[in-house]
Amino acid sequence: MPNIKSVVKDVKKSRENHLRNIATKSRIKTLVKKTRAAAENNDAEAGKLLVETVSTVDRAVKRGIIHKNAAARRKSRLMKSVNKPA
Repeated sequence: MPNIKSVVKDVKKSRENHLRNIATKSRIKTLVKKTRAAAENNDAEAGKLLVETVSTVDRAVKRGIIHKNAAARRKSRLMKSVNKPA
């Protein structure tokens, strides 16, 4: 454990951010799975789930949790699967 007060605070903040980042990444993965499943089943919910997923991914990019190119790749692949002709 560090001895300097500011470093102790930095460690604490880093752990909080780490937990937030993990939660956000997990949420993205869950939404992607749900959206893909809905797209495969030609479910009407796929469009709504896609919008929610894209929004969550964009927020993660804005907060610096994932890279913008990784987000673009995820969104592109997801849109392809949802918009694929039945």
